[in-house]
Formats: sequence, structure tokens, C-alpha cells
Amino acid sequence: MSRYQQLEVFAAVAQAGSLASAARQLELSAATVMRVIGTLEARLNATLLLRGPRGVSLSAVGEQFAASCQAILEQTAAAERSACGLHSEAAGQLKVAMPLLMAHQVFTPLAIEYLAAFPAVDLRIEAREGLPKLLDEGLDAALVVGHLADSSGFAVAVGTVRPMMCASPAYLARWGMPSTAEHLRAHRTVLASSSGHGLEWRLHTGASIRAIRTAPSLTCTTQQGGVQAAVAGVGLLRCMSYEVHQQLQAGLLQPVLQDLAGPALPVHLVYREGRKANGRLRAFIDFAVPGLRSHPALQGG
Repeated sequence: MSRYQQLEVFAAVAQAGSLASAARQLELSAATVMRVIGTLEARLNATLLLRGPRGVSLSAVGEQFAASCQAILEQTAAAERSACGLHSEAAGQLKVAMPLLMAHQVFTPLAIEYLAAFPAVDLRIEAREGLPKLLDEGLDAALVVGHLADSSGFAVAVGTVRPMMCASPAYLARWGMPSTAEHLRAHRTVLASSSGHGLEWRLHTGASIRAIRTAPSLTCTTQQGGVQAAVAGVGLLRCMSYEVHQQLQAGLLQPVLQDLAGPALPVHLVYREGRKANGRLRAFIDFAVPGLRSHPALQGG
């Protein structure tokens, strides 16, 4: 296997965080992937992957090498596309699924730029929470929040978001800033029935999780309605950081008890067909991934 192919294999493992998942994406056996990584580590005389009972993770050297590999692969792919004219094939319908507020808060400006660059594409954005079945639902790609199973298919990590609790400055001025989990019991809250949070708010206190039962002052059908209610000062809202990114930036909402909200979650762009993807989908991935990775809403909240 050539040095370039070794870089492709290592980059796939680094992005997937799993030898088995990378092997499926590359259409290789897990044994072959392990052998390639071992050969690469021997050639570099460096440990790139840390093996453990829960899988593999990147060493400090591996993280730096992964970034360099990704840059080399992206530059090479761009050169090949330019030579082959693949971007000229970007035409026809492209269906992409994502959470509704991801579309509103993050993706719409990027979609406008994409359509300006590829006017022959008919881009259709569909609202989906969680991981859709791309083939069964006729989707080309999806933005997914949360950890992926190994069987998720082809995926590119584009950032992270965080759970959070927030409220408007006017609400906090009237009802006070909660300083402990127990203080939440005395506060008004807003519940979006579609969010899945429920009446009990699960808070992370060190290594343990504590459930605080809340009594909503207002229950909305959608998280979008919940955000609007929180901005209006109705009460505290449980949400994901990307869902209120614009409101946080504008000072309309501010986080509370952020140290109890929970760990960050990854965001992936999941797509069909891997390296065999058509020019329209490849052009979308190549355009969208850098824009998503640089968006402040996907920088860990």
C-alpha cells in the first residue's frame, strides 16, 4: 500500500474514532486497517493510536499527524477535482436532513452560499431529529447531533455542541440567577414537548447525574416555540447550544448553571456512498464541511 493510501487509512480511523467503522468506509477488512496503521507507526517511529478496552483514540502525536493528513488529502482531492472537472457535475436534486433549528441557526447562510456556487443544484432541506435512514428515506446526507453507532455509514465530524439551560436577562432580573441544582425547583420553566427533555432535568454533578423535577409554566409543541418563549421571559429553557446560538450572540438569552448541563456532543455530516458518491454530493461535502467546521455554533457551545 502506498504512502498516500496509508494516509487515507489513518485519516479515516482518526475521523471515525473506530477501526471497524473506518474499515467499512474504506471497504477494507479490520485486519488490513490495523496492519496499515502498524506499518505507518513503524515507518514514523511514533505511536499514533492509543488502544484500549473501549476502542482507539489519538495520541498527541496522532492528533497533529491527523490534521496534517487531512490537509494533504483535501488539497489532493481539490487538485483532482479541478483536473477532472467534477464540480461541473454538480447538478440535480440534493436532499439533506438536519434538526430544524440547525437549519435555522447554522445551515441556511451556508446553503445560500452553496447555491450561489452551484446554481444547477436543487437543494432540499428536510427537518429530522436524530439519525435518519438515508437510503430508506431517499436522503443524500444528514447533519446529526450525538454519538454515532459504528453502523452509521460514512461520516465526517464537523464540530461539537453542548446541552445548556438558559433564560432571558429580564427573567433572571426578576426571578434571580439559580446557583445550585436545587434552586431550579423554585424557577419557572419552559418545556418543548418535541425536545425529549421531559419534566425531569438531568443534571451532571461530577461523576453522578441528578434528576430535578420541574413544573413548566408553558409547554410548547416545538423547541422553536420554546426558544421564543424563553426570549420573552417566560422561564428557563433546557436546550442545545446551537438551538439558541443567535439569541446568545444577541444577548437575548444567557446560560445558567452551565457546569451542570452535561458534556459536549459531536456533530457529524453523514452521507451515502462514500468514495463512490456522485459529483453533486461530493461537491456538497467538500463545500459544506469547511463552512460547518468554522461556524461558531459548532465550536463546543
